[in-house]
Amino acid sequence: PPPAARIDGSPARAQQPQPSGAAHASPSVRALARELGVVLDSVVPTGPKGRILREDVAAFVNGLVRSGPAMAPAPGAPVDWPKVDFERYGAVERLPLTRIQKLTGANLSRNRNVIPHVTNFDKADVTDAEAFRQLANAEAAKDTAKLTMVSLLIKAAALALQKYPRFNSSLDGDELILKQYVHIGFAVDTPKGLVVPVIRDCDKKGLRQIAVEMRSLADKALAGQLASGDMQGGCFSVSSLGGVGGQGFTPIINAPEVAILGAGRAATEAVWNGREFEPRLVLLLSLSWDHRVVDGVAGARFLGFVASVLSDLRRFAL
Repeated sequence: PPPAARIDGSPARAQQPQPSGAAHASPSVRALARELGVVLDSVVPTGPKGRILREDVAAFVNGLVRSGPAMAPAPGAPVDWPKVDFERYGAVERLPLTRIQKLTGANLSRNRNVIPHVTNFDKADVTDAEAFRQLANAEAAKDTAKLTMVSLLIKAAALALQKYPRFNSSLDGDELILKQYVHIGFAVDTPKGLVVPVIRDCDKKGLRQIAVEMRSLADKALAGQLASGDMQGGCFSVSSLGGVGGQGFTPIINAPEVAILGAGRAATEAVWNGREFEPRLVLLLSLSWDHRVVDGVAGARFLGFVASVLSDLRRFAL
């Protein structure tokens, strides 16, 4: 806003909000505000008796990210990014960030700082699943979308969300919104950055239909033709590095979702079957979840269920 005029007609210097100490918030919320550089006096409280909640701080930060002005610094909070004369040490090239990279970076920073992440790991024996996938693709028509491991992951996640509905929810202040639909997003790497299109009603669709919609949405993403509606309404996300390589990683939750499933590249391991070691194709899975909504036991059960479904696709029919 423009500076207010002083009585003598000279403009007054714009003032940053200063902490008055009157804000009503818990120590953990105050610590979060200090970490993010937020002055609590600037945050609109929604909790009982005017208490500022973690979600209020998150909404304030999100509003600043969307509108563009810099965050009001809290006392002692680091606000300056290190300034380095890189050219002093050698030749450099400067590349502007794409719009998608700017938006993704801001959202991921917010999600990582506001959501208390915990990540579980588990392994799935996908030997039979991979054999089935290759057989189904060999029998399909040439113009039919191919089944991928991600399509199997999406279907397994849909079944897990039905069995453990707390993972199919979102926080809204002091309430938990339990969704009666299962829409799952999957990460697509494009030249302009990462996008997450959403497949709707995955619980009601078969593997072939999921694969067809995945192919269509991925093609639109690579062509830069995704509509905003194609990336909205997700309940849960799946991210796979199988096509790139590597084993495990800790994916960042895509708010307002409360969990995200990650997968690396499947590798052959020697697995003891009770009599001898035999080669099996094993996929390392990771599940990041919001500790405000679920706990470690629930996370382990959810991921274990996904692994069991991938290990025996007959569970898709149950």
